[in-house]
Order: sequence, then structure tokens, then C-alpha cells
Amino acid sequence: MKKINKTIVILLSLSTVWSSCTKYEPLEFAVDKPEKVLAQEDINAYNPLKSYLDKQASPAFKLGVALNMNDYFNKGVLYRLANRNFEEMVIGYEMKHGSIVQADGSLNLSRVEQLITAAQENNMTLYGHTLCWHSGQNAAYLNKLIAPVVLPGSGGPALAGHALKMSNPSVVNAWEAQTAYDITPTEVGKEYVLKIVARGSKTGNIGIDLQSTSNYTGDNMGSLALTTSYKEYELKVTATAARNRFIINFGQYDGTIFIDKVVLTKTGSSTNLIANSDFENNIDGWFGWGNNSSRAQSANGEGYGSPGGSTIEKTPAEKEAILTKALETFIAGMLEKTKGYIKAWDVVNEPMSDWPDQYALKTGIGKTDLADDEFYWQDYLGKDYAVKAFQFARKYGNTNDLLFINDYGLEGSGNKCKGLIAYVSYIESKGAKVDGIGTQMHIDINTNKDNIVNMFTLLAATGKFIKVSELDIGLGTGIKTTNATAEMYQKQADLYKFVVEKYLEIIPKNKQYGITIWSPLDSPDQENSFWRRGEPIGLWTEGFVRKPAYQAVAEALQAKK
Repeated sequence: MKKINKTIVILLSLSTVWSSCTKYEPLEFAVDKPEKVLAQEDINAYNPLKSYLDKQASPAFKLGVALNMNDYFNKGVLYRLANRNFEEMVIGYEMKHGSIVQADGSLNLSRVEQLITAAQENNMTLYGHTLCWHSGQNAAYLNKLIAPVVLPGSGGPALAGHALKMSNPSVVNAWEAQTAYDITPTEVGKEYVLKIVARGSKTGNIGIDLQSTSNYTGDNMGSLALTTSYKEYELKVTATAARNRFIINFGQYDGTIFIDKVVLTKTGSSTNLIANSDFENNIDGWFGWGNNSSRAQSANGEGYGSPGGSTIEKTPAEKEAILTKALETFIAGMLEKTKGYIKAWDVVNEPMSDWPDQYALKTGIGKTDLADDEFYWQDYLGKDYAVKAFQFARKYGNTNDLLFINDYGLEGSGNKCKGLIAYVSYIESKGAKVDGIGTQMHIDINTNKDNIVNMFTLLAATGKFIKVSELDIGLGTGIKTTNATAEMYQKQADLYKFVVEKYLEIIPKNKQYGITIWSPLDSPDQENSFWRRGEPIGLWTEGFVRKPAYQAVAEALQAKK
């Protein structure tokens, strides 16, 4: 065995010598890089975006990006991408009323302070977004401020004790979020009566069934039309089979529901089939499922009290005074904490109606599907709600802060841009100063370019600072990353370039506040994706690869240097 091994070693050694003595001959053919690889290398060769800004020609211009706080605090790839390519940051949610204002009305600004510190470390300016909006509000607190006053006496219910609290995060089919209580089986042909009190965080409907667990068929008792105050309901049904489960269907109600004093009896009997009906000690016997809904005993004082109280509605003037103070408290607290670093704000966001009158303000009046965080200040403070907001921002901020009004859809074919400009004139006629107008521009490759030019022309004529505040560009209705084509991506790049070029061309240089990219990365197709889910709207892919849109923005900025 040893001899054989030595032979092998000798042969290998000789082979190595012969090989080393052989002259190298290059291959007589070459392999070209694929066109896609060359194109990506070309895109990757571009410098960071902010290096293309012409600060001499447009010293006020800022290239911004929208992030959430955690993405910045985590100091991961997105944090480095933002610092390398952008000079200003706007936070999508965590600086809004609903995130800052607590249940008792106090302001929790600790994370905002952390954000300012982190931004300072990277010379990243912050743009404030937003002080007064109808969405992203702590609507429960605001509605509580203007709720009717309950007084002792005769006539109505008071809040007291505990209730069963149910929450549903989003609208699904009615039966996809349920709460149940198993009962002694009903008797066929007998009438059953339900008496229940309930209220919700907003108006809406929930359904009641008596169900058989053996085959899941049931008798529908009807629905409860919830209001934000406790209301007594009575429903009746005749059992068509032995039903052994009481069911509440609330999948189509995205909000919080409180139920109390649940009494289910057979006509002629006083026996309540719901043994745990007032929830004062616990919610034993009650269970449920579906859509990440939840069930819990409410806090003390959220239940239905004994009859004997009376309610007094606040007058419109009282509601206006209360909410004006609440708005001032929020704006004052935000600006006093941030004015050392933040010098520009979206004071009023999305004021204008979409349809039919785009010169009118949005309203929540008549809406039956208000979200939990939806509250229309203008419905209580009137047309001057924005006047008050700008006055408060001017009072509590820095003397030279730039204060903006902001809206979406201004590039549409309607009158929304003209309507917003008219509203700015109204605000200023009441003594408040508006420094700038923001146009969001959540658009797609089919957006009419002539309308974009017309919008910029109208905005330029105002003499205000103009900001493209939330730019992202999709590929069209229903087009997601999974079915996007190279041709679509090129059209996206072309439109990104067009928007930047026309902004720089039409808006006077001394009034160019800047452009903010709202979604730097393509949006993931996941349930927790809150914005344009699954759409490839960014300048980078989800995996942080530069897209043709990146090159287009760089070229548009570079062309003006």
C-alpha cells in the first residue's frame, strides 16, 4: 500500500512540473455580459441621490424620504440607505395625533425626542407631519370630550361597572369575527326574546343568531344598529330547531363594541339562558374567534349603569370650544417639544372633498363606516378649523417656520387643486399665513402628464413654497410586483423623471421646498403592509436593489446642476 501511494505522489509531481512548463494560451472566444447585468451595473454606478442636488441654484430644495420610527431606530439597511441618499425625513404615523395623544389627553412625546436625537446624529432634517387631519386621530378621546353629560335623575342610563368589550381590527365577512355563549337548547316552535344594551366606538351594525353547534345552522334574530352611546335593544325569534349557542356576528364592524345586561328568555319564562349576563366579575362562558378579534372584561366604568340618569347634549358652541382647546393643546405640545429641530410642518392635511364639489371641505357627516382613528375637526369647528390650526402653529412654533397645507389628487382632472388654492386664500383672508402647499402625488404610469404640468403651473402661480410631499408611482390598477414587466418598470422610471423635471422647471427656484419619496422600497405583499400592498412603487426593490426609477431620479436631478 505504501509503495502504491509513493507512485501516485511521483506521478502527480511530474504532472505538476509538465503543467507549469506549458505556455498559457488565452481562449479564442469571449462571453458578453447579459444586457440585464450591464443595465444594473449602470444603475449601480450612480452616486447617492442627494449628491445630485444643485444647492447653488435651489438652496432651499430638500430631497426627503418617508420612514417609520422603528426602521430608523433599528439602524439597519434602510437606515443607512436613508442617510446616504436623502437629507430630510418625514415619519408616516408616529407623529400624528392618534400616536401621541393618550386616553386621558396627555401627550407622549418620548419617541419623538428619541427621533430628533437620532436625526441630529446624521444631519438629517425632520419635516413635521401632521398637526390637523381627519385620520390618524385619537377619535375615542375626542368623542369622549364632546359626549353628552350624564346627570342623576330619571330618564336615561349612566356608565358604571363592567361590560364585555369586543374588538375587531378590520372589515371581513360578518361571520368571520364572532363571540359566542353556549345555552340550554331552545325548543322548536317557541319564541325567544333577547334584551341587550350595547354601544360602539362608532356607528355600525352587528348581527345576532341562535345556532346549532351540531350542524352550524341557525335562526337569525336580527341586528343591532350601534351608536356611540349605550342603547337598549329587543329582538325576537321563533326557534325552528334546537339551538344551543348564542352568537354575535361582528366581522363587518371594524371597531370596539361594548355589550351589557344580556337577557335571553323564552316567552312566558323568566329564566335567563345567559347565566353570565352583566360581566361584573368576569366573562366566564363567553368565547369567540376570527380575524384577530378579541374579547375581554371592560374597565370599570365602561359598563351600562342603572336607569335613573339623564343625558344632556353639549351644544355646537360648547363642542367647538372644547375641541378648539384640544387642538391647541396638541399643537402647542408638539411644537414646544420639537421646534428646536423641526422647522417645517404639514399643519393641515387633506382638507378638500373628492366629490362632487372639490371646492368644499371633507366631512364625516353621514358616514356610517368611520374608522376608529377618524375624526373630522371641520364638522365641529367649521370652515375656520384650518385658520385655527395655522394660528396655533404660528403661535407655538418658531417665528420663521414654514407651514404647509397638503392634499392628494391635485394632479387629477377635476378642480381639487383649484379648490385647495381657493381654501388657502380663505385661510389667509381670516388672518392666518400659509407658507406652502404640498401635493402628495400617489400616482401610476397611466397618470395624465398634461394634468401634472397643469397642476404645477397652478401651484407655481400662488407664490407659495411648493413641495411634492408623498411621491410614489405604481404600475396601474391591479399590477403588483409579481406581474410587473420590464416595459412597465421603464414607464415608471420615465414618469419619475418627468415629475422631477417638471417640478424643477415650473416651480420657481426660490419656492422649491423639495420632493419627498413616500415609499423608497417596493411595498411587500403582506397583511401588515399598510400602503399600496404588493405594488412595486419604490426606487429600490424590497431587497434594496436599485431600480430604473432610481437612475431616472438621479438623471433628473443631475440635469439641473
